[in-house]
Order: sequence, then structure tokens, then C-alpha cells
Amino acid sequence: MKTIVIIGAGMMGSAMSIPARANGHTVRLVGTPLDREIIDHARKTGRHLKMDRQLPDGLSYHQFEDVKDALKGCDFVICGVSSFGVDWFIQEALPLIDENIPVLMVTKGLWHDGQGGLVAFPDYVKKNSGLRHSVCAIGGPCTSYELADKNHSYVAFCGEDEKALSMMKAALKTDFYHISLTKDVFGLECAVALKNAYALAVSLAVGLHEKAHGPGGVLAYNPQAALFAQSVKEMKRLLALLGGGEDNLIFGAGDLYVTVFGGRTRKLGALLGQGYGIDEALKMLSGVTLESVVIAGRTHDALFQMAESGKARLEDFPLLTHIGQLLKGETKLNIPWEAFEEDRI
Repeated sequence: MKTIVIIGAGMMGSAMSIPARANGHTVRLVGTPLDREIIDHARKTGRHLKMDRQLPDGLSYHQFEDVKDALKGCDFVICGVSSFGVDWFIQEALPLIDENIPVLMVTKGLWHDGQGGLVAFPDYVKKNSGLRHSVCAIGGPCTSYELADKNHSYVAFCGEDEKALSMMKAALKTDFYHISLTKDVFGLECAVALKNAYALAVSLAVGLHEKAHGPGGVLAYNPQAALFAQSVKEMKRLLALLGGGEDNLIFGAGDLYVTVFGGRTRKLGALLGQGYGIDEALKMLSGVTLESVVIAGRTHDALFQMAESGKARLEDFPLLTHIGQLLKGETKLNIPWEAFEEDRI
């Protein structure tokens, strides 16, 4: 049996305790300074305050000031912070973890280097920490609440350290949590990060239909499917452009599918589809964390810089270009349907 420490008591970090405890491992959940209420509530009730799910028996709860004690004897650490917390994790948590202990990140996203390049978070962590930890990551279609409900989920773990990857897969694989392994860190992380931008795009069709026919009516799937298909086409092109392996597109497409069906990104996309401007839509969703906006903006900016240097053609990415302009308030909603058409004869 392993001892696993999860740092970050958000929904996905906490949900990772479900497969870990299902396999009988010792699991210690450590909250960040922003998670104090979640930890206190879980100690009293055994439930997660925001996910509203029962957490497994035998899970121990720790505030961040107790992290050094929680880390004693651990075999690996799961970084459960969102993309907004990565710098905090690098500065405050990672230096406390022995460099021989591997780290598995649930964080999805890409960092824009300001020069047209995008960096996967495992590489960003290693570069900016100056430490020698083996940093791996999870990618694929898996929502926290469904993992907590033990619904079948299929993800991939990526990293350069084969031994660490195999060890973590053996520790976390269950009859409901299915795991593939890949050394293509950038390919996997790029694929699952891009889905955030494109989930916004597909959700535009939801808002357009609601605007025309009112909420709660009969759904229209053709427009959503068309935007989904264009999204996958552009994701494939971006992966090739950025040097990621095409095989990992399956995890990006799967993640796109699950994100379109619910959550914060769908809500924002639907509001934009109804005709609200980005500032008004964000105001309506005040208090909601929207990583999709950040990821879409970074990807859009990187694409434009690549286009300026002759490495990319904007006409190959009409949907991402339009999403980027919407998020910057540079244009009104006008999905470029005709730009999707291709004659291959």
C-alpha cells in the first residue's frame, strides 16, 4: 500500500481520493490557504463542501500549516490546484516535498511564453522551480463529481519518468478509473487544454438556439455538432503546429465532449451565444472561476504571434480566431460558418 498526499482540496483534487482509497491506500488531503472551509467542513461531515459528495472513509484532513507532517512517509503527491494556483504551488508547496517524491498534477492548461510558444504545466513547474522532482500530469475527460460517483472514466497520465508513471497508475487504477500512459507530455496537455477554448465555441450554438426559441425547449444538435467537428479539426491542426502527438487528440476530443455538456465553460459560451458581450457575461457569472477564458486567450495570442512570424495561417483556425476576438471584445458574435467549408475534390 502507498501513502498519497493530495495538496489542494478543490473538487478534482479531492475526487482523486476516491480511486486512491478504493485501492486501500493511505490518503491525506491538504488544503491550500483558500481551502480552509472545505477542510473544516469535511472534518465535521465527511462531505466536500463544493462538490457535495461524500468523501471516502479513512481520509485524513490537514490545513496547509500542517503540510510538513502530512508529507512524512508519502510515496507521491497529487497537486490538486487549478491553473490559477500553479505559481503558489511552485513557491509554497513544492520546496517542502522531497525531490525523490514524484508529483502528479490534475491541473489542465498551458502557459504562453510571450513569444508564440505554449508550455505544458509539468514543464512550467520544472522550469520555474529549479527543482528536480519528477512532475507528471493527468489529461482526459473526467469530471470531479462523476469520479466521486465512481462512474467509468478514461484518462491518461503523462510524464518523462516511466517508473513513476507506472507506480502511480498501479496505485490509482480501479475498475471504474481507467488509465493509459504516455511520455508525450506536451501532446496530452495541449490537447486537453485546447478543449476549454473550443468548449466555449460549441456552447455558442446552445445560446443561439435559446435566444431564438427560449430556454428549456427542444434542443438543436446540428449546430453543436458542426462546431464540435470544426473544433476537433482545429485542435488537430494546432497539435501538429505545436509539435504534439496526434494520438492524444482522443483525450482532447473526449474532454471537449464532457465539457460541452455542463459546467462553467458551457454557461459562458451560452451567454455569448445569446448575444451578451464578454464583460456582461463575466459579470453575470461573478464569483465563478473560468480557466477557459485564460486558456482561450493564451492560445489565441500564441496563434497570432505564430501567424505574424509566418509559422501559422489564421485562415486555418477561423473558430479559434473568432472566439479570441469575442473574449477580447473586438467583435460581435458572428460564427464564421462558411470558413469551415473545404473542397477536397
